[in-house]
Amino acid sequence: MDALGIRAAISNLRPTLGVLGLSVAVLIALALGVAGIVHFAAAERSRALRDWQVRLSIVADGRFDAVDRWLDDQFATLGGLAENASLQIYLTEIRAAGGEAAVATDALGQIAYLETLLEVTAERSGFRPARNGRALPANVERTGGGLALLDQSGAPVAATEGFPSLGGEFGQFVAAADKGEAAVLDLRRAVQGRLVMAFLVPIFAVQGDGPADRVGSALAVKEVAEELFPLLSQPGEAARTAETLLVRARAGQVEYLSPLADGKPALALRLSAATEGLAAAFALREPGAFAILRDYAGEEVLATSRAFQRVPWTLVRKISRAEALGAEDARLLRLTVGLFLLMALVVAAFLAVWRHGASRRAAAAATRHRDLATRYEALERLARLVTDSQPNIVFIADAEGRVRFANKAAAEAARMEPRDLLDKSLASLLGAAEAERYLAGNRTALEEGRIVLRVDRTGEAEERRVRQVLHIPIAESAILPRGALVVDQDISDAVAERERRERTLQELVRTLVDVVDQRDPHAARHSRRTGLLAGAIAREMGLASVLVETAETAGRLTNLGKILVSESVLTKEDNLTAAEVARVRAGIRTSADLLEGIEFDGPVVETLRQVQERWDGAGQPDGRAGEAILVTARIVAVANAFVALISPRAHRPALDIDRALAGMLDQIGGAYDRAVVGALVNYMDNREGRAAWTEVAQPA
Repeated sequence: MDALGIRAAISNLRPTLGVLGLSVAVLIALALGVAGIVHFAAAERSRALRDWQVRLSIVADGRFDAVDRWLDDQFATLGGLAENASLQIYLTEIRAAGGEAAVATDALGQIAYLETLLEVTAERSGFRPARNGRALPANVERTGGGLALLDQSGAPVAATEGFPSLGGEFGQFVAAADKGEAAVLDLRRAVQGRLVMAFLVPIFAVQGDGPADRVGSALAVKEVAEELFPLLSQPGEAARTAETLLVRARAGQVEYLSPLADGKPALALRLSAATEGLAAAFALREPGAFAILRDYAGEEVLATSRAFQRVPWTLVRKISRAEALGAEDARLLRLTVGLFLLMALVVAAFLAVWRHGASRRAAAAATRHRDLATRYEALERLARLVTDSQPNIVFIADAEGRVRFANKAAAEAARMEPRDLLDKSLASLLGAAEAERYLAGNRTALEEGRIVLRVDRTGEAEERRVRQVLHIPIAESAILPRGALVVDQDISDAVAERERRERTLQELVRTLVDVVDQRDPHAARHSRRTGLLAGAIAREMGLASVLVETAETAGRLTNLGKILVSESVLTKEDNLTAAEVARVRAGIRTSADLLEGIEFDGPVVETLRQVQERWDGAGQPDGRAGEAILVTARIVAVANAFVALISPRAHRPALDIDRALAGMLDQIGGAYDRAVVGALVNYMDNREGRAAWTEVAQPA
């Protein structure tokens, strides 16, 4: 804003500043270019990784579903046996006989039938063991496959030919299995080197399904290598290093269940689960995740996994990183080198152009600076002309509290010339205490980014002064640093006039209320009490101060229209006729007409006009309903009714507070707003209301 300072700054410019600025700009451009290229390369690499994650996940899901369906098929075969009614009845008879199969009905015939059923099922489902053309010696344990039926105690009842004995691990498996749930004996290598698994399904009595209804079990032992491992091969596989594996955790190690691409057979390799970066260990810890890791041969691979529910297996799908991303890495390297070369050419061309036009730019810049200086001087003169014509104190202070601009009124208050105030701190000009009044408002305006309005009152009685101070935040610019514009206005006379007008208005309200109450001795002080209660309810509802004052004033003026109602009606001791009630209610509506044109701070007249409206829309004069009725009118209606109920009248005694509240609650949703009645109840029960209003019910 100081034109002299701007001219001095322009005169001190040196050519080296231009060179330094260009150097910084070139360095920033280079940094941004490098960052952009690196970001682009990283984004491309991330895209390639996402593509491979999707491809590996699709294959992993397909192989996982194939193996999972295979497991389901094994249990489905045994489940079919378990649901055979003849088998269930026979095993039920054995359980009833205490395990004696011989006492069952037609025991020999049923055994023959069951063995035939097992043989046929084994033949169809692949549970029959492989035949090598010669029988095994009698003293050699058979470890092939087959099906067997077990009674409730686990003893065999019938089995296929060649079914292994239930000693050893098979017997332990049967003994340890939960007799009410299906179970599986995990993959293991048998005595002759074959890979086998065992499956167990409980058999329940007819129409039974709980552990207490179990009558036996169906047990299957199967050689699984020829069925299971081919399921891991992806049809049409084109990738050379892609591989799908089955692994499981075993005593702190990762055991590879399936044959490996390097020639190792199934169950031949175990590695420590703590091996850093091992893909199989990561798959066991975080099934379903995708990462770049190392496989069992130490090669870097992309891998994802899926975990099975029925067996403790995890399926791992992997591919060599070199095969998956090699072509993409080479493409990105070529592209990155090309972009760096292009950026270097652009920078070189820019420097050449800048060097050629440096002198012309310097001359143009000098011309622009002169124009700007002239423009700034004109702006300063205009700002000073506008602000000096104001009687208010106007100044600008930066974030550190130094004065950057001051008008004539501010300079006169400091007893200095306006230019002498520049760059001086407010504390040195006004003193620490006075300066803090301005600095606190400036800090709030800058921190919250909004205009702050503050009103200060000083002095007592005749010498009291009221000042309104505006703090307007100013963003940093080429002309000014970050700071705040302060406008300090003396509004003492305006405030005094407003307070005088408010006192006059309140005196008028009190006079009108007294005139009304004197005409009806039975309703003496009713208007004042209605106003007090309406204000209390409004405060209980947390309304703004202007609405609280509106509710209180409207409550006191509600019955002003009774001036037009004859005293004979107001003091009548018998019940009022319908016509007399209508005149009283019309008198209440007349209150708004009598006050029309008087200026209140809040909507007092409109509140009086709506005070006879009902929440359900059945009121007068416009049939407003719900939120369409002013909240102050809803409050005055409740306050007026409650004061009337607890006050004695010529034609009836007063009600106590509890009965009056009950009557108000009954009218919620009809005549009254639930929120207003709730505030009344809370005021009476949890504030000072009950104690303050108990005496109202006494005769006036």
